[in-house]
Amino acid sequence: MLCLGIETSCDETSLALVDNNSLLGQHTYSQIDMHSVFGGVVPEIASREHLNKLYPLYKSLLNETRVSHKDIQAVAVTRGPGLLGCLLIGLSFAKGICLARNIPLIGVNHLYAHLMAPGLKQQIMFPAMGLLVSGGHTNIYLIKSPFEFKLLGRTLDDAAGEAFDKAAKTLNIPYPGGVFIDRFASLSTPDEKMFPRPYLDNSNLDFSFSGIKTAMVYHVRNNPDLILDQDSVIDDDFIPSQKLAAVCASYNWSIAQSLSIKVKRALKKNPVKSLILAGGVAANTLIRKTLNNLAHEHNLELVMPELSLCTDNAAMVAWYGYLLAQKGLHHSLDLEAIPRGKPIPWDYSESE
Repeated sequence: MLCLGIETSCDETSLALVDNNSLLGQHTYSQIDMHSVFGGVVPEIASREHLNKLYPLYKSLLNETRVSHKDIQAVAVTRGPGLLGCLLIGLSFAKGICLARNIPLIGVNHLYAHLMAPGLKQQIMFPAMGLLVSGGHTNIYLIKSPFEFKLLGRTLDDAAGEAFDKAAKTLNIPYPGGVFIDRFASLSTPDEKMFPRPYLDNSNLDFSFSGIKTAMVYHVRNNPDLILDQDSVIDDDFIPSQKLAAVCASYNWSIAQSLSIKVKRALKKNPVKSLILAGGVAANTLIRKTLNNLAHEHNLELVMPELSLCTDNAAMVAWYGYLLAQKGLHHSLDLEAIPRGKPIPWDYSESE
């Protein structure tokens, strides 16, 4: 089955084609440079850019893969969570194709698509423990199959990705700053007492990163020399001071430890065959290493998407849509977009 995937939940406009178990192609337009001027994503600008870029990307994808629009057998689209205006642009485009071609529409839970993304390149053994770490979510799931997800723990306030972005903004590191913090951290050894390991004095599986964000703000307030000069050119060749590198390493370590400890608690209560790490922050070097060590301790395979599939992308949407379509699951054309903060129902219709 040839499935088109559409992703417009935030600031990436992405389309991809998956045929059975193969990714035929993917075209993505990133708005990072546009939003970096504002230090974060501006929803209205993001929506307008999706509207401008979707059709040209669609045409170029078909041309590159030499696929006719008549060959597409299903369309999978992110229905949520995300920015409502952005979601509506992608959903409307998907509905138009499905209406014109009379093919199935499959609304995809963006979070589940992230967790299933590694399946494009490798087999996932179920049941699995899934850790989703992104700018908006930090969740732990027990995943019995691609169609059975049980939420075990979630962030109570800020997600890990938000904690990295806030720290970067405090240090005057350009948006998105998590990549730079990760690189700077690799140049030093963490001071394990510099920052608290957040929200561990409990027995639950939830997360909270607001406290460590505040700790960074106060640390920088007491050490203003850490703030990068406004005229500094922060690029891949930039070398931070040793003091700044140490702060980034320590902050990185505290967040990675918090994630690892909570996942370890979940593994004690839920026997699984594999551990999945997914989401944009799953590209973080130390988090990948820390979770790999944890998986090794429990004799589990750590399943991670390649770096290009960690951030928001249509390949994961097309792949998960393909899995749903193979099971006969689809939506009607009155499918609604669901913004961040609202639960996404499992409301698929099943083909007879």
